[in-house]
Amino acid sequence: MLVKTYSSAVCGIEATTITIEVNISQGINFFLVGLPDSAVKESQQRIKAAFKNNDLKYPGKEITVNMAPADIRKEGSIYDLPIAIGILAASEQLASVPLDEYLMLGELSLDGTIQEMRGVLPIAIKAKEEGFKKIILPKQNAKEAAVVKELEVIGVSHINEVLEFLINPKSILRTSVDIALEFENKIFECTEDFSDVKGQENIKRAFEIAASGGHNVILIGPPGSGKSMLAKRLPSILPPMTLQEALETTKIHSVAGKTGKEKGLVTKRPFRKPHHTISDVALVGGGSYPQPGEISLAHNGVLFLDELPEYKRQVLEVMRQPLEDRTVSISRAKFSVDYPAAIMLVAAMNPCPCGYYNHPEKECSCSSSMVQKYLNRISGPLLDRIDLHVEVVPVGFNELAYDRPKESSLDIRKRVIEARKIQETRYKNETTIYCNAQMDSRLIQKHCKISDAGREILKTAMVKYGLSARAYDRILKVSRTIADLNGEEDINISHLAEAIQYRSLDKSNWA
Repeated sequence: MLVKTYSSAVCGIEATTITIEVNISQGINFFLVGLPDSAVKESQQRIKAAFKNNDLKYPGKEITVNMAPADIRKEGSIYDLPIAIGILAASEQLASVPLDEYLMLGELSLDGTIQEMRGVLPIAIKAKEEGFKKIILPKQNAKEAAVVKELEVIGVSHINEVLEFLINPKSILRTSVDIALEFENKIFECTEDFSDVKGQENIKRAFEIAASGGHNVILIGPPGSGKSMLAKRLPSILPPMTLQEALETTKIHSVAGKTGKEKGLVTKRPFRKPHHTISDVALVGGGSYPQPGEISLAHNGVLFLDELPEYKRQVLEVMRQPLEDRTVSISRAKFSVDYPAAIMLVAAMNPCPCGYYNHPEKECSCSSSMVQKYLNRISGPLLDRIDLHVEVVPVGFNELAYDRPKESSLDIRKRVIEARKIQETRYKNETTIYCNAQMDSRLIQKHCKISDAGREILKTAMVKYGLSARAYDRILKVSRTIADLNGEEDINISHLAEAIQYRSLDKSNWA
């Protein structure tokens, strides 16, 4: 007897529906075909033990399982449940059930327990697109799948629950999530606040500009000046995620198995802080079975690289293309995978090996050649892709000792949101651009027009500091953001002057 059940395979952050055909005929063999990996091939032993431990009969006949389409590699153990249900239906142990309505997922333990999995959200989205009405999956993942509307989500914890549900669909309550309510309740949650930071008003201003335009930032300053503290608070002033951004981010975290304990929608902008010993594959993604890296896990959020010169040169260089294109492309011999990587890069570094070059009080013990060698660990092309270079000076005693009223993240965020609204209107006809940092040459020419006086100032800066063409574009983008924050249509001289001062590391005599 031939029976079909349905499951799904994830490639990148997109899912493909898999048809599992189970045929039982005369004989005693078990054949599993359709490009399965080792974990899928081992399903026979798990299914056989689960049947025996739950008084279910494993057919003593020839069982052929085909997983179509056969040209897509099937990975992992999530096909245990649909194969097991297919075997029961094909051996006529399961009453006539419309299995074509269901998409099934889940790994079976030897006692029949169904283990949690990852990659659920892209699978649920694809199931809805393919016209499936119901999805059966591990109970731990039910809340994540319930984000997709118009799809009945049945969370189960044991194979016996699945069998009972297929016979009596009213035996299990459907999992449902009020996505709008959950989203609204969590988008403003933030534990870090800029009101905790004493002094550093110029750095707060730079971060406000960066958040308003989606610009990359590098902080240069001595140890203890507050670089890490400031960077951790950047997400608190970023605009709340839209529902579409939240879904995109959740898909990536779901595929990587990092959705957290709640297994629901990711509503807060990610803040990723990888250690400086990270490999290039771990940062941008990849591996034998490609997985998203830190740069994709920070999609729609912040990637913070502390002690930037301590990262391996190769690790930093592989970031060039993702920073420019906002996607990561991982190619293998038989397939390629694209992961989104629309991030804000925030980097922090000391100005020299000892950390006290240009310090107002402490003396630097490094020679000029040591300082230059330390700075040269970061390539010019990478620095070119960072819009704001900000020098951080240690906070003085008066700022630390006296408690003066300080502006909160909420106040700064309101101004950031207003600036983003201006940009949203400006780029309403552009499909992939929503902030100033994403402008290409065509849009820079259109929206960053400057006066003759402004052109002279920019020319002087380029000649004096030896700026590149990319740095020229970055200055115009930052100027456009400063004008938006001030609510002004035209870029004037003060906007350009402020943007130019945020190119510290381009100055030939900085070190």
